[in-house]
Amino acid sequence: MVMTSHSTALAANPVLRVPPASPAAAATYFGASLAFHADVSDVASALAAYGDPGFVVLDSRSTASWDQGHIPGAVHLPTALIPEQAAALLDPAVPVVTYCWGPGCNGGTRAALALAQRGFQVKEMLGGFEYWVREGFAYETWEGGERRAADPLTAPVDAADCGC
Repeated sequence: MVMTSHSTALAANPVLRVPPASPAAAATYFGASLAFHADVSDVASALAAYGDPGFVVLDSRSTASWDQGHIPGAVHLPTALIPEQAAALLDPAVPVVTYCWGPGCNGGTRAALALAQRGFQVKEMLGGFEYWVREGFAYETWEGGERRAADPLTAPVDAADCGC
């Protein structure tokens, strides 16, 4: 096989060294991803728009973290306590959206796994509490409610949504 300069350049390209999946495989993967994940702004929108959004939000962090700040209306259940307390705090017929600190933390993933292993329908909120705050949504602390201005790197400055 004779390699052209184009194919030689692609082979050296770290993005395309492994070729993209077929469109069918990509559709399967990304469709499945949406079944497992929820976006911060979608969660905020659903909580704001509906009296009952059809899911419960679960903060899987420690009590100290919860006191520092959490999503209003969230259930506080640290991951380590899920085995003994989930059945008493959550309705297995209602989907759960878990979160932890942020994208550098997999605590929301561990909580989602623990809940799924106990028969709960679950999604993980991408971005966690960090992106909830960075996108400018209200949150509660042990002292009361707070809100920060949206970070222009994470949310549109002069628009209702990002358009994605």
